[in-house]
Amino acid sequence: MNENYLVTKSNTLITSSYDLSLQEQRIILTLASLVQPTDENFKSYEFSIKDFKELLGVEDKSKYTEIPKITKELMQKVLEIKQDKKIIQVAWLSSAEYEKGSGKIELEFSPKLKPYMLGLKEFYTSYRLKNVLELKGKYSIRMYEILKSNEFKKVAEIKVDELRKILKADTGSYLIYQNFKNRIIVQAKRELCSKTDICFDFEEIKTGRKVTALKFHIKSNNKDVNYMAAQIESEKEEKEEYIEKVKKVMYDHKITSLEAKKIYDSSNSNIELISKVYNHFKARKVENFIGTMISMVKPGIFQEPMNNTPKTHFNDYEQRQYDYTELEKKLLGWDKEELDRVGEKSKQSKIEAL
Repeated sequence: MNENYLVTKSNTLITSSYDLSLQEQRIILTLASLVQPTDENFKSYEFSIKDFKELLGVEDKSKYTEIPKITKELMQKVLEIKQDKKIIQVAWLSSAEYEKGSGKIELEFSPKLKPYMLGLKEFYTSYRLKNVLELKGKYSIRMYEILKSNEFKKVAEIKVDELRKILKADTGSYLIYQNFKNRIIVQAKRELCSKTDICFDFEEIKTGRKVTALKFHIKSNNKDVNYMAAQIESEKEEKEEYIEKVKKVMYDHKITSLEAKKIYDSSNSNIELISKVYNHFKARKVENFIGTMISMVKPGIFQEPMNNTPKTHFNDYEQRQYDYTELEKKLLGWDKEELDRVGEKSKQSKIEAL
């Protein structure tokens, strides 16, 4: 694996709609960097397990068993390509082969992707693999490709709803524009400007009072190494500042910096949500308070209670009551363990009865 290899994709593929995790994108883009411009068909491209585990962030050898699981899930991921009146739904990979003890894994792209990655003459984008491997946000990688494909134009205007669909960020909390802006656009700006060969600013375009489109101003990023290092250090300091804010919000529980970081990361950097969840749970008896917070601050999980909401004909009924201990067990996967223990006791009773 060479981070200076080129990734080349058609612009149609770049703006297609799909949702891959950070790990899955790293696999696909590294695989794409192995495709040669002169290739007429896809081959089985070989990775060393050492390189592969570096891509996935797997350090412990005992976790090698995760690799087949990750490739299996990736083979089930489908992207949707719109071309004229056609909608093409296709899997990324046609095969994944892993032999224990061989130290190698082989992956092959789906043949349906050939028109979008091989023999490209126009409307395509190329960039060096190293530009995306250091990015930590899955949406940052997508934003990099979208903006890189428009770099030659310097300016690109994209409707908010269209961008949401491309990024598959069109459900849950991302439907709230401020969440979409802060967790995707602002984070991508921070990462791209500090770690890649492009940078951007953006303007909000409104229809009435609603932001309906974003105008991106894209520029080459030729900052020197010292400046880049300063940007990274600034980002680190900013995160530490937010971790202190989390500790302040949860002052009564005297949490550690590590616990605050886990809660902050789980919330997608949403201090307001952390505060709401904490205020809801802080006076309740919860066995694993930190675990509950980490689970409940995930986007789309916590539903704010309606206790203080005036009653209307829409909510004039008895509100659902929660058993918070049971809810905690389900969130942390403990209920399954308990059911397994009950099942074992039941089996044992039947055996003794015989």
